[in-house]
Amino acid sequence: MEKTTRREFVKNSTKMAIGAGLISMMPLASSCKGANEKIVIGVIGLRNMGISNLRSFLQNPGVECGAICDIDDAIINERLADIEKINEDRISKGEKITIKKPEIYKDFRRLLENKDIDAVIIGTPDHWHCLMMVLASEAGKHVYVEKPMANSIEESEIMERAARRYGNVVTVGQWQRSSQHWNDAANYVQSGALGKISRVKAWAYTSKTALPIVPDSPVPVGVDYDMWLGPAPKQPFNENRFHYNFRYYWDYAGGLMADWGVHMLDFALLGMQAERPKTISALGGHFSYEDARQTPDTLNVLYDFGDYSINWEHSVCLGNGSYGMGHGVLFQGNNGAVLVSRGGWQVLPEKEMVEGERVDKIEEKAWMKGDNSLDAHVANFLDVIRNGGTTNCTVAMGKKVAIVSHMGNIAHRTGEKLLWDDTAKKFTNSEKANALLVPNYSEPWQLPKI
Repeated sequence: MEKTTRREFVKNSTKMAIGAGLISMMPLASSCKGANEKIVIGVIGLRNMGISNLRSFLQNPGVECGAICDIDDAIINERLADIEKINEDRISKGEKITIKKPEIYKDFRRLLENKDIDAVIIGTPDHWHCLMMVLASEAGKHVYVEKPMANSIEESEIMERAARRYGNVVTVGQWQRSSQHWNDAANYVQSGALGKISRVKAWAYTSKTALPIVPDSPVPVGVDYDMWLGPAPKQPFNENRFHYNFRYYWDYAGGLMADWGVHMLDFALLGMQAERPKTISALGGHFSYEDARQTPDTLNVLYDFGDYSINWEHSVCLGNGSYGMGHGVLFQGNNGAVLVSRGGWQVLPEKEMVEGERVDKIEEKAWMKGDNSLDAHVANFLDVIRNGGTTNCTVAMGKKVAIVSHMGNIAHRTGEKLLWDDTAKKFTNSEKANALLVPNYSEPWQLPKI
């Protein structure tokens, strides 16, 4: 297994981080690989969505895993066994696999130097997404980056500029964009059948237990913790801030808002064909538990779009949301409402009096079962690499909802009602909020300049 000394780490980090701000001398990544050509995937970050995404990729003929990268030896070993089993199953079904075992890396930059890798999956904590996406694009790789696309508003802008500069295929893991029933619901909303829509509600309730406060502890054996932290502020190791629970700390992520909120608000914005809110206000905190989480366990955000509002609400600690559903989006118009979740969608009519009887204003549509569309999302990405076109979730789409979710978090963190200027790309009434637009990277890492 490849090892990197601290001196080499600093030297290489500085070189590549600075290089991210320069125009690459490499040719732009081709958007058309050829319908029958093999696509070799590298995966960076394999614990949760990284391996879930890879499983979907390896369901497609002509796709193989050429490299994996993780900072944790235990995860690398576990995923090697997973990949071996997947390849054995493929071979047993008659598929020809040329790469039986992927190359192993603990430093993602070495993976990006591998010229056999065509595309990378970025499944790391959120604070790494921007820098890895830019460096991968500069290295000529196509990129499948997990949501939220970025961990700040400025990083979202940088990533969009990088995609335009390097011309590679980039898609964001907002896989509901490839789901037929979500798009059917959005199309119905846009048809006008609901009449004037005045309110949209999106929510997620995840029913988690309290996260007990624990002391700092030694770094686990086999973990490159310096690399895990990367551009985030230096901190002693604490198991609460590591692996899954990283999402509850501002240094690495945006809590449930930037996790489930990105999925749900994406379709709230899509259904309304909305861009940026005029004002943003929030109320939340640790209302259920006084525990180790930094991000709020309870949050309500009100986005004012002028003649309608979008409301986000979440609870990390409760499980029952509106309509008895743990997550969903509700579009409310004068004639009725559309309710949609990962499980399906339906139309709920409003009533009116006609000749003394209460009748439905529009036709009721009973619950129409939905589909899990991760596989379709991955297939779309691969198709665009081979044949050209536009992915189902472009960087521009990922940027839109990432910015809106971060606006909600910033409103909560400042405790202020915020006004946004989309031309100036900043808040007009709060320097405290503007100070949270751009992350401060820890040396030797540098925020890409694109």
